[in-house]
Amino acid sequence: MSYREVVSGDVVRWGAVAVGARMPVAAAPLALVFLVRERPGGYALGAVLAAVYVVGEIVGAPLLGMRMRPERARPQLARGLAVGAVAFAALGLLPHAHPVALGAFAFLAGAAPAAAPGGLRALLTGMVPDKAVTQALSVESILTFAIWAVAPAAVTGLALGVSPALPLVSAGVLMAAAVAGLWMLPEGWRSDADDRGGESMARILVRAWPIFVTGAASLSMLALAELVLPALLEQRGIAVGWAGPLLAALAVGSAVGSFVYGLRTWPGRLRTQGMVLMFAVSACLAAVAVLPGVGWLLAVLGVAGVLQAGAMLTRNLSLREVLPPSALAAGYSVMYAAIGAGYAASGSLAGGLLSVVSPSTAILAGVGLGVLLTVVGVLGEVKPAASSGVVSAGGDVAERTPVSGGSDAERGL
Repeated sequence: MSYREVVSGDVVRWGAVAVGARMPVAAAPLALVFLVRERPGGYALGAVLAAVYVVGEIVGAPLLGMRMRPERARPQLARGLAVGAVAFAALGLLPHAHPVALGAFAFLAGAAPAAAPGGLRALLTGMVPDKAVTQALSVESILTFAIWAVAPAAVTGLALGVSPALPLVSAGVLMAAAVAGLWMLPEGWRSDADDRGGESMARILVRAWPIFVTGAASLSMLALAELVLPALLEQRGIAVGWAGPLLAALAVGSAVGSFVYGLRTWPGRLRTQGMVLMFAVSACLAAVAVLPGVGWLLAVLGVAGVLQAGAMLTRNLSLREVLPPSALAAGYSVMYAAIGAGYAASGSLAGGLLSVVSPSTAILAGVGLGVLLTVVGVLGEVKPAASSGVVSAGGDVAERTPVSGGSDAERGL
């Protein structure tokens, strides 16, 4: 299937809305640090505010995502983004407020729009032909990695060159623009009200737990590498300024990987693809822990980005296998929360380990944890398939999802 299938005015408009909704998310943690860094103990306060923001995302994504109605998603998305826009603007306009007030705004800025990534993804896949869903998700992934590559530089330039408050005020403006842009998009996506077979949303999502675990593992390893990278460079006697280009290589690799994954149909089941890619990412990060030169680090992190993008896409496509259409936005939102939890856990692990072991050892410990989570997730996916599937002519167990999400074509397979 060609990328031409997803080139349309609707997708271009969706992309503009997605930038407005997601750029503030990518900018928020660093922007919060810059906002309060000149206060006494400002860096510590900034770290706390960033953590509160992430907690807001983790809490808000599943709670709001599970309440989203597929056929009328737009009003719910608009409300969440509007509240988020107000919270971001309040943070920028009230930089000297009491830390408790700033914490409340940060939590609200994270929680209120937290269902938007999942809802926008479901809107996108509903706007393209079913056979082009993989390409649509690849386009979304490319856009997301581009946003995350641009946001830190934009925040730094605005905060240091103009005002520490400007990144957060700008985030509020962008999110408000995304609210207006939603009315250029469909109101929702196709869904059968009876596609859950009378089961509760929570029960259906619980059955997809292995996919959420492997999704969290895929980002937690790279997050650990990002957070430990400056310390690792110092350990190697390399200028810390190389951290920026190295992380840029990771982001560029992820964008390239997203594009390549959508170019063709890859062999093997999604579960198998995801497992292979995750183990390959683990090997790359283990190499990062021991490689001495900048050139090698640039190359290996670029390859890790390519592989990690494919791993994340297999997780999103796997959700479409096991969830009915009415549960997709909720499933994507829970995945978003799981990834956020994985990132937060990696940050805590990195902070704890760096106080007692070398940076290279900290990375290897994080890789070990990621591999363990991957194995748990893969085993969790295999067991239900073995118990509910049938044996094919080739001796493999053919997957039979317990909840029908429509035909293979309707699920984009």
